[in-house]
Order: sequence, then structure tokens, then C-alpha cells
Amino acid sequence: MEQRGRFPTNKCISRRQEVVVRSMNGRHAHHRSWARSRRTVQRGVIGLVARSSASERIPVAVLGATGSVGQRFVQLLEGHPWFQVVALGASSRSAGRKYAEQVAWKQATPIPTEMAGIEIAECDPSHPAYRDVRIVFSGLDNQIAGEIETSFAQTGKAVFSNAKNHRMDPDVPILIPPVNAAHIEAVRGQSVYQQRGGFIVTNANCSTTAMAIGLAPVWKSADLGIETIVVSTMQAISGAGYPGLSGMDILDNVIPYIGAEEGKMETESLKILGEYQPSRGFVPAEINVSAMCNRVHVLDGHTEAVSLKVRNRGNRSKEQVAQMVIEAIQEYPSISRGVFGLPSGPERDVVFNQAPDRPQPRLDRNLGGGFTVTVGRVRPCNVLDVKLALCGHNTIVGAAGGSILNAELAVVKGLVSSAGIPTVEASTAARR
Repeated sequence: MEQRGRFPTNKCISRRQEVVVRSMNGRHAHHRSWARSRRTVQRGVIGLVARSSASERIPVAVLGATGSVGQRFVQLLEGHPWFQVVALGASSRSAGRKYAEQVAWKQATPIPTEMAGIEIAECDPSHPAYRDVRIVFSGLDNQIAGEIETSFAQTGKAVFSNAKNHRMDPDVPILIPPVNAAHIEAVRGQSVYQQRGGFIVTNANCSTTAMAIGLAPVWKSADLGIETIVVSTMQAISGAGYPGLSGMDILDNVIPYIGAEEGKMETESLKILGEYQPSRGFVPAEINVSAMCNRVHVLDGHTEAVSLKVRNRGNRSKEQVAQMVIEAIQEYPSISRGVFGLPSGPERDVVFNQAPDRPQPRLDRNLGGGFTVTVGRVRPCNVLDVKLALCGHNTIVGAAGGSILNAELAVVKGLVSSAGIPTVEASTAARR
């Protein structure tokens, strides 16, 4: 997939300001607070983009840089307006060699020239390569990620993890900016942040991310809400990493088991869709979730078949509820770019496709540069209330790209020291 030129210019972000967030007779009442705050946020973000330059970019590192998720980090960070990759971490077997010489590159674009010559360092925060790094992106395997990520946070680094190890920690958010951006405030309660300025933020697993973004308009709607989710996934083989499954296993086949995946969807979603309260921590959402996860012969893009029981159906027919779900998706504001101005954010976080045979991973996974989730086939359900299909790119918004969005939000919120890049808070204070 072509990634070059995907970041918005100052002019592009100005156009995003013109998007109107609709509030209709109390419907989607939660959108009104976003509408009130977005002008302040956007003014600061436009100043941030306008003032940033190559010399002012925040130095970042990628851990697990030779793996499949690490490679996607490297690809997506090429030419980033806020971040500059200055260190690449991997195992001791790779350490000391130039990145281009060591990595078995499997992405569809060439290795970025600005990173090809970086000498790989071991994943040890005491290594000189990480001295100036302020943000660490972790694509490490779950078996080793936990302790290494903690060690980097303890040296004052902001760690954005794709691994599962810290997701259910009581003070660590599972962050998805278009769904639960307010959860980033939990970082301020982490002891390592209070003592050293470092912290850990995780993203969700890939299938949970697509589901949460696709269903956020329904969950947040004052007229709908969600009581029960039943989901069956059709997950791409890239989610298993490289080399992943053997051809003998996946060709001409569907594998109805992905280790621990169903449990992740059923527990992570409750934390993601719940609330964060500084005095109580994370309060899980009151939703029943049942998941069945399947590996299918698709390279990229997770597709999910979802049935919902809405919380506030009242006397409405199922046909009326289905139409309300469609309208909620169509009216859902652009959060990543429209509200927060995140440079990796798509024009729309979630879209509805009315074609009867969409979404399809081959046709819809790269929408919004791989950051947009597509919902389709919304219709009445004979068992619950509504059923639908959704699709999201598992290694972009569902993995490395999601972590990059989280880091961008942390910069906007002033949680990362940004040198020449002004935070929204600083920009707002300067105008007062």
C-alpha cells in the first residue's frame, strides 16, 4: 500500500475545520461537547503543524523494528510531520547492523531511506541510541514486551505499545482516539509519570479496535446505546505475524480458533467502552459481549459480522432501529482529524457503505490510508435487534497505526515534551 504523501498539509487541516458536527433535537447529545471544544483544539493543532519542522520533530524509537508490526511502524512513520525515527531496537542477533542490511522487509513500499542506515540497538533503555528519544513505539512480541516497555517508561520515555501485556493494568488506558480519547488522562495517575515523566499507553488487539470504532456511533448515541454484542470475526493472516501460518494450514481453509483472541475481545471492549474516573479508575461498560474468532485466507483486513441488542429500543421497530444505526454512523463526527487534528488521522474514522456486498477487505481495508473502519449491511436481526458487517485494517488502525494515533493525541494533550512543537494547552494559554 502506498503511504507517501498521506499526511495533511496546513491547508488540509484548515478544510477539516469546516466540517459541521450535527446535533439534532437532543439526538447524539454527546456530540455537542465535542463541537464546543473542537474550535479550541483545532486552533492549537493548526499552530502545532504550522510551526513544526524537521529540526523540531520529536525523536522516537521503534522496538521490535525487524518484525512485522515493527516494519509497519517504520513504514507509517516515514515523513511524519511531528516524529523523527532516530533509534531502531531489536534482538541481540540484529544489534550492531544497519537496518536495511538486517531486516527481511515485507512491506509493499521500499525501506524508508531516512531509516535504512540506522544501526540497530538492543532493546535496553541504557543504550546510547535511546538517549534523546522521548517516544517509544513497541512492536515487541508479548513474550518479552512487558518488562522491556516498563524499563523504558521508568527512564522517562512515553511508551506506546501494541502488545497485550499492560492492557488490563489498572492505570494503563487501552486507547482508541475516535472512541475513548478521554481515557488518556489515566496517564497522569501512573506513578512512573508522576515521578519520571514516562508512561505506558496501549492499543487494543486488532479485532477489538475495528469493532470498537465501528460501533462507537451506536454506543455513544443517547437514543440507542448497546446492551449486547455477538460478533464473529474473519481475520486476516497478517494478524498472525510473519511467517505466520503455513500454506498447508490456511490455503483452502478457515481456522475457527485464534489463541486467546475471543477472550481479548470480550474483556478489552468493556474497558475501552467504559469510563475513566480519576477517583475510581476505569469503570467497565455494562455490555454483554460474545466473540467467535476465525482465521481466513485474506492478507490484510479483518471483517466482522456483528449482531446487537440496543439499550434504548423503546417501542421502535427493528427496521427503525436499523435506520437509526445508519444515521448514527453517518452523523458521527470526525474525531482523529476533525476534532484533534492528528496528522495520521483519516478524514472519517468510521463510514457507512450502502452497497449490499460491502465491506470487503480487498476493497475497503485501505480507506483513509488504513485508518477508517467501514460498516455495511445494517439490517434487522431476527434474534437481537440489528446486525451488520464491519471491516478495518488490522496492521494499520488495528496495530502500528493505532499506536501512532495514540502518540499524536498524547502530544496534543501536552503529555509529551515537544520542544519546538507547541501543545494545544500551550497554544490556548498564549491566547488568553
